[in-house]
Amino acid sequence: MEWEQLDLNPKIIVAVKKALQLLQKECPSLEPGHRLSLACPVMDALMRGGLPLTGITELAGESAAGKTQLCLQLCLSVQYPEEKGGLNSGAVYICTEDSFPIKRLRQLISQQPRLRQDLPPALIDSLRFSDNIYIEHAADLESLEACVSQRVPVLLKRRLVRLVVLDSVAALFRCEFQADETLQRSRRLLAFSSALQRLSRTYTAPVLCVNQVTDVIGHSSPGRCDYGKVLPALGISWANQVMVRLMLRRLPGQVSSDGRSSAARTLEVVFAPHLPRASCHCGVWEEGVRGILIHDP
Repeated sequence: MEWEQLDLNPKIIVAVKKALQLLQKECPSLEPGHRLSLACPVMDALMRGGLPLTGITELAGESAAGKTQLCLQLCLSVQYPEEKGGLNSGAVYICTEDSFPIKRLRQLISQQPRLRQDLPPALIDSLRFSDNIYIEHAADLESLEACVSQRVPVLLKRRLVRLVVLDSVAALFRCEFQADETLQRSRRLLAFSSALQRLSRTYTAPVLCVNQVTDVIGHSSPGRCDYGKVLPALGISWANQVMVRLMLRRLPGQVSSDGRSSAARTLEVVFAPHLPRASCHCGVWEEGVRGILIHDP
């Protein structure tokens, strides 16, 4: 499209060009390029390749939806070479709620040949997965902020990790502030999210934040969308800092793969600057989270 064909003020055209250049500079992950694979072709197709390499990706959902399972899967996927959908590096996993699920991680590692049948067995055997996952525990907000501002940058700078997982972002921010301290919480949350964004941009490393959900009371008001009976926690203050919001939901019924059944789930793209709102069915098996193609009769 030629600019001279448009009946627009030249100053407006210049402003549009500058805004586009600024957007591309601040959000390089919006451009076509490498993504971090979710280790499943169905889910990767939903995400157009996987997680963007810059910005905060939020994974929200109710308990037992499979959020931690997917986070662990990404901690393994990031270790593969770039040509295989990884980033050839490790991951740092920050726990704020439960202890790190080491038994499940070991099971996922042992099942990598089954999940990643697209990869040469020799490549899988050559990786020492457990040596490249750094685990942090934060029992309070001060510990979490210190971890993000002091220890995580060291790992990123040394290229020991290229993925930051926070499980979960809501736990400490919800419990350490009273109902009348909304403003204080918003300011603290803004400063924290800004620190995460700086780390992601500086080191071209995806930041994946697990989020809790809160019940929706009453009916949706005009112009407000809900995603079922729950909404991601932390409100608009946090939502404005998230580049990609994903919802993982557990559904009634079962899905099958290779003759095995799993509780049905959906992974939905709620919003993203480069993706349409869409979803796919998935399930959790011994080898990990896998998307399922549902064919209409």
